[in-house]
Amino acid sequence: MGLSWQQGPLAPGSVGRFLVPGPLPERMLFAEPLRRRMRVRFGTEWIADSEDVVLLHEPGRYPVAYFPLHDVAYGVLRPTEHTTRHRDLGPTTWYTVRAGTGDRQRAAYQHVELPAHAGELRDRVAFAWRAMDAFYEEEERIVGHAADSYHRIDIRQTGRHLTVHHEGRVIADTSRPLALYESGFAPRWYVPRDDTDEAALTPVEGRTFCPYKGLCSYYDVGGARRAAWSYEDAWTEVRRVSGLVSFEPDKVEVHLDGSRLRPEPGQSVVAHGVDRDLTLDEVAPGRPR
Repeated sequence: MGLSWQQGPLAPGSVGRFLVPGPLPERMLFAEPLRRRMRVRFGTEWIADSEDVVLLHEPGRYPVAYFPLHDVAYGVLRPTEHTTRHRDLGPTTWYTVRAGTGDRQRAAYQHVELPAHAGELRDRVAFAWRAMDAFYEEEERIVGHAADSYHRIDIRQTGRHLTVHHEGRVIADTSRPLALYESGFAPRWYVPRDDTDEAALTPVEGRTFCPYKGLCSYYDVGGARRAAWSYEDAWTEVRRVSGLVSFEPDKVEVHLDGSRLRPEPGQSVVAHGVDRDLTLDEVAPGRPR
């Protein structure tokens, strides 16, 4: 996902490589200006509001937003004795965040002895994402983690022949699937409902959300648990896959133009949990506000 997560160029399991003659450092961090106004809400209070946010991409992690200290509301950050050490950025001081009648321990942090090459993060603080009540870009809530500007989703109509079988039963057969290409992932293939044997799909409890696609529902296919999924009301940017069904090639047999699809290494998803104070009703209609 983007630069540093999944199989991106700075991720530990990168699918590509830099064409340089010598070896690269084992870990490379990348910091850049976000160039978007970002705000943080804790309880009923706006505790940070900045147009000067720096986004840090660290191998194997979601992007982290760092705010200038002068763009954080006065008195919100309360120093604690808790310290940690970042393997690349050195000693880190943690703060309790206090606003209104609420407070939360270890909810923000600052790298206090940065190496010279990491000056972009000096005098900046990051808020623990799930410790806050909401993050916004302008008036729209951003869920899951800071938006990665290098994360991209492209959807393409195709005439390729895709079939899905399980235990000798045809589950889907289509010549009009949609191919969804998402940064860091192998292509995902989405099948129209009319080309799917819906009687073979058993809805299951438990939904997840994707910060880029919305709320996801799952289905068992026979004895294959959660072998199919659907974004029944996908967000605007990926509306074309709304209601379509995709299938896990490691749980059912998926063939594309006669060749069986196999799961690619490094494609497991690392769960990031649900934002605090985020309800399914907020996510389901589209971007939460």
